[in-house]
Amino acid sequence: MKLIDRYLIQQFLQTVFFALLAFILIFLVIDAMENLDDFIDQNVPALKIIHYYIVFTPEIIKLIIPVAVLFGALFTAGKASSLSELTAMRASGVSLYRFMAPFVVTALVISLISLYFGGYIVPMANKTKIYIEQTYLKKGLSFTGSNIYFQDSRTRIVSISFFDSNLNWANKVSIQDFNENDLTEMTSRVDAAKLEYDSLTGQWIAFNGIKRTFANENQTAEYFDSLMMANLHFQPIDLTKKQEKPAEMDLGELSDLIESQKKAGTNPVIAQIEYHSRFAFAMTSVIIVLFGLPISANKRRSGLAVQVGINILIAFIYLVFMKVSQAFGKNGALDPVLTAWFANLIFAAGTFITLPRMKY
Repeated sequence: MKLIDRYLIQQFLQTVFFALLAFILIFLVIDAMENLDDFIDQNVPALKIIHYYIVFTPEIIKLIIPVAVLFGALFTAGKASSLSELTAMRASGVSLYRFMAPFVVTALVISLISLYFGGYIVPMANKTKIYIEQTYLKKGLSFTGSNIYFQDSRTRIVSISFFDSNLNWANKVSIQDFNENDLTEMTSRVDAAKLEYDSLTGQWIAFNGIKRTFANENQTAEYFDSLMMANLHFQPIDLTKKQEKPAEMDLGELSDLIESQKKAGTNPVIAQIEYHSRFAFAMTSVIIVLFGLPISANKRRSGLAVQVGINILIAFIYLVFMKVSQAFGKNGALDPVLTAWFANLIFAAGTFITLPRMKY
């Protein structure tokens, strides 16, 4: 049996590799065509465009691994069935469950690799990808409202529109101080167009703003070109972490974000869904192979191409289920853990229906 297992695994992995390569190329070409106008309008250098798609590729790989794995399993099993190789295995006493074993084990190994890849490698690449989008394509920038809002101390609240981690300055800053004995009473407020960090002194400097001081019912205002802010406790690295999107965070950073949001009293649902979804999505390869492989392992008059087409459609239906459940979860209709695993549970239930119906 080891010889047959090696043969099936080799055929399976070869098909997965070529499917993955084909899907990546298709995805890149489609995305390049969609963003071509933006690249031209923003005069993005050719090398930067290449860099963008290099760091975009890990995200594509993460998304299409389940589809490539399903395609590889179905194509290999369908080919074995069409060439009567599966019939010969059955005649020698090999059950379909035993036939499925190398596919399932290989898919499990791929899932474990995908967990690390999607949990740590992809977020690292996404940081560079998002930076290129913000810097060169002007995407993902917010010019209204506040992107960063946090409590610097017990009596101070800071809001920042955008922080540039490369230049170490913050745009559209508001720093509000409150009375220690009455936290509803504001004592001073600084509004500045820019807040820049001086690495030599380790202090923040505010530029082009106004400082208001409140004493009882009196108010004084002082306009300034620059103002040393010596009593701020946060560092540039703190702002960088606060501004990161969940897609840029690895599993450890997501876990820390969830805990910090709970302590701050904010809703951590989106971060929780992202965290649990990485585990659930990594297991997609196993679930979807268990669901689709029994269908393809039986000869059908429709032929191999139709079988593969139907099962690839199943894979995309799976992805739709996942996105729909996430929408409900983000609205608070589903528990974050259930949201992340909903599609897996549905297709796992389908597996228990299809497996007993396999022909021996």
